[in-house]
Amino acid sequence: MPAERRPLVAGNWKMNGLKASAGEIGAVAQGYDAALAARIDLLVCPPATLVCKAAADVAQSPLVIGGQDCHAKACGAHTGDISAEMLADAGAKAVILGHSERRADHHESDEMIWQKAEAAWRAGLTAIICVGETEEQRTAGHHHAVVARQVRGSVPDDATPENTVVAYEPIWAIGTGLVPTPEDVAEVHGAIRAVLAQRFGEAAQGIRILYGGSVKPDNAKALLGAADVDGALVGGASLKADDFLAIARSYL
Repeated sequence: MPAERRPLVAGNWKMNGLKASAGEIGAVAQGYDAALAARIDLLVCPPATLVCKAAADVAQSPLVIGGQDCHAKACGAHTGDISAEMLADAGAKAVILGHSERRADHHESDEMIWQKAEAAWRAGLTAIICVGETEEQRTAGHHHAVVARQVRGSVPDDATPENTVVAYEPIWAIGTGLVPTPEDVAEVHGAIRAVLAQRFGEAAQGIRILYGGSVKPDNAKALLGAADVDGALVGGASLKADDFLAIARSYL
């Protein structure tokens, strides 16, 4: 990994976590010691109900808090939605966009994710843009084409290493226990890097590409050591501070 691409390990809590769960975030902040902070960036994205409290609780720590989605508009008649500006006001520094569960459950298109990424930037947030193929698409050999299309359609033209992270999450590996080999991951990450290079030239070398999909302490070192893997987007294992920190410590 080039020196300019500092690893990022991000936790996606999804629809999990009550006020009592905030202690896990505090434990992550405590475990994010000087040695680890010198090597990697660490981010936790709890549900929107906990963003404000979590951000306040870790204000003296290098741990960063993010959101899990945002609306493309800054405000308006959009009942139940949350804007990027609201997340930033609550203390978030980043937001996950285009996760496969959002794409499937809420029928989010590449165009919608593009617009949300621009909204994130408008509010000063880093956009973590997710892409990934289904099991059927991989079996048919279409995974490169699917992921390339998602990158082209979801990552806006003004993406930079400072405002954008791409996360590759093969849908068939999310929460299933199925994990691609490090070689498979490196192949797709390399293809994503090539698509980014076609659009952004040399700047593409600075854009971090995370791997997500059943990342656990026992497989993290192999996955995170694959070529063009700049960190992880962690789901279930991020809910427990010990597991999440163990994944992060793969970089030590």
